[in-house]
Amino acid sequence: MRKLSFLLVVLVSFANATDQPKLSPLPTPLSNNAVAMWRDGKDLKILSFMGIGPKKTWDDITNQTFQLGLKSGKWEEKRPVPGTVGRLAASAIYLNDQVFVFGGYVVDGRGGETTLPDLNVFVPIENRWYRGPDIPVPVDDSVIGVYRDRYIYLIGGWSNTEAVRDVQVYDTDKNQWLKATPIPGTAVFGHAGGMVGETIVYVDGAYRNPSAGGVKYIASDECWMGKIDKKDATKIEWSKLPAHPGNARYRIAAGTGEKDRIYFSGGSDNPYNYNGIGYNGQPSEPSPVTFAFNVRSGKWETISENAPEPTMDNRGLIVENHELITLGGMEKGQQVTGKVRVVKAASQK
Repeated sequence: MRKLSFLLVVLVSFANATDQPKLSPLPTPLSNNAVAMWRDGKDLKILSFMGIGPKKTWDDITNQTFQLGLKSGKWEEKRPVPGTVGRLAASAIYLNDQVFVFGGYVVDGRGGETTLPDLNVFVPIENRWYRGPDIPVPVDDSVIGVYRDRYIYLIGGWSNTEAVRDVQVYDTDKNQWLKATPIPGTAVFGHAGGMVGETIVYVDGAYRNPSAGGVKYIASDECWMGKIDKKDATKIEWSKLPAHPGNARYRIAAGTGEKDRIYFSGGSDNPYNYNGIGYNGQPSEPSPVTFAFNVRSGKWETISENAPEPTMDNRGLIVENHELITLGGMEKGQQVTGKVRVVKAASQK
């Protein structure tokens, strides 16, 4: 089909960067692994869930969980994500001492792909998993965000046979799902975005080519902003945004961690399957461009136009104090990497 994604670009903060240890690479090269960051006392820790290894085959997809402590710079293996096999294109986010891992898809030996409705919740301090209520419309390659430290949004994505416009909201207080205003534009998967306050922003992704006989999936150049009604978390007012810096891309890594910016990095302008080969039969390559949307000014900002080691196929980005950490992904030549990179984004007023 079309996926392999989101591994992780994670933007994380180091209060005193010069005092930080050198960060070890992932225990094994991984791409399209879901990621999240949590705070354990004074230490920040990054979690990596599932993903695909360097063979880029169905039997190289793992359900392993790894944790990186930023103080030690070392990785340790935690309890695997429940299930007999691993998944790709899942979404993860940290909230209230728990990490919520949503959906994703499994690949069988014949190449068949199935989107799962699973909500698995990890309690990092206890190294324990439990099952939450299934996603009403199973999705993978979705955009995720948190509102008011209570509501987790899954925005669009792929569901078994097609991309969907559904915006599904998990109310963590009431342990139930809500249905929000759907996205207004093209139904896409592999898009990228995040949330700052009541503002949602998502860009690009891929959609089914409406032309017969052409490439099955093509890149979308649509950029959208949604404003959540302060009185009703299910009501969203959507408006179209101008084009962002660089070409339209698939599986950009995105994330937030500040009051006013959502960051986007890497991805590819050639939508591809989980092996990194485009639906047009051509190998996909990562973009070196990193940019941000400033929610306060309503404008796009270019962070970097030529990253030295760009990646694609990342499923997460964590941002704090303008430090960007990338974990794994696919490098040039569709090579799955385990490298952990730290990139400094220029501080902006």
